[in-house]
Amino acid sequence: MNQVKWPLLMYAILAAASIMGIGVAISEKSIAGAFGSILAVAIIMGLGFKTKKKMRENGKL
Repeated sequence: MNQVKWPLLMYAILAAASIMGIGVAISEKSIAGAFGSILAVAIIMGLGFKTKKKMRENGKL
């Protein structure tokens, strides 16, 4: 079994929480909250992909 890649797991959890935040913001009719959550998802997923690329280049994946 492969070992857990903790940084990637944390990025995945944060991205999922931000996606849930979009739903909560929509249900609360908060446009600013929805846009903030969308921005957070984009940033978190970008950092996750960047980290994965670095790990792959360093042979850690």
